[in-house]
Amino acid sequence: MKIDRLIGILSILLQQEKVTAPFLAEKFEVSRRTINRDIEDLCMAGIPLVTQQGRDGGISIMDGYRMDRTLLTSGEMKSILAGLRSLDSVSGTNRYQQLMEKLSAGSSDILANNDHILIDLSSQQKSSVAPKIGLIQDAIEQSQLLKFEYYSQKGGSQRQIEPYYLVFHWSSWYVWGYCLEKQGFRLFKLGRMMNLTKEETLFDPKPVQAPDLSSKTVFPSSFEAKILFEPAMKWRIIDEFGIDTIEEQSDGKLLVTYQAFDKYSLFSWVLSFGNQAELAAPKNLRRELCELAAEISLKNKN
Repeated sequence: MKIDRLIGILSILLQQEKVTAPFLAEKFEVSRRTINRDIEDLCMAGIPLVTQQGRDGGISIMDGYRMDRTLLTSGEMKSILAGLRSLDSVSGTNRYQQLMEKLSAGSSDILANNDHILIDLSSQQKSSVAPKIGLIQDAIEQSQLLKFEYYSQKGGSQRQIEPYYLVFHWSSWYVWGYCLEKQGFRLFKLGRMMNLTKEETLFDPKPVQAPDLSSKTVFPSSFEAKILFEPAMKWRIIDEFGIDTIEEQSDGKLLVTYQAFDKYSLFSWVLSFGNQAELAAPKNLRRELCELAAEISLKNKN
């Protein structure tokens, strides 16, 4: 990406007195003409660069404009590295590690293997999600339409979208884009997307803001549910909802009240506790859950 290259060039110039265009061209694997255009772009952005011709010539930052030789401290760079490595854990590549090497040119101590923060964002779906992430990144950068089959509670459907953001939220990956079918912006979960392809068709990007990722938007509440748990399940409730959600009852049972997304997700979650959970409310869903449990029991007897 061009922005990565511009940041890399600026970082090198902050750490070295003078560099040549051929050196930068080799470093970033582009032509000298591309580097010359990058230098012009940096100058237009307000970075005072000086280019000198001749035997001892090169590119440098104008004297008097440099307060320090680095944009970030070693600790800050290591924190950034931890974040970049976390993205590599998802994609299965070293794309972001290479970006970090460019940003930290001339400071090998930053990349030493003594980091104390490790972040792994990969999941059981890594083998299927990782290729989608790369494809979506390319489509966003090149303003290409995406086409895929999407599966939800309502079944499967063909979708075509203008992609704008890759989103990692609550342990899952999503793409935020403008759906041509629905004529509006939607959030699509990568794990539910099948046969994902880039279209040759390009689109003119629309003015768009980052998606609202609050729980009310991503998982809008449909109703309030109350569940009673046996004390033995306290560890799991703390892990999934936090200690502040628990109301201990006089008989020792634990009451949790929360805003449910839909009844099927609620049923699935309650049943995952076996006989350690009881749906106290709503009453109508309590009866429906009992009927569902009876059907499950009947099927498993055959």
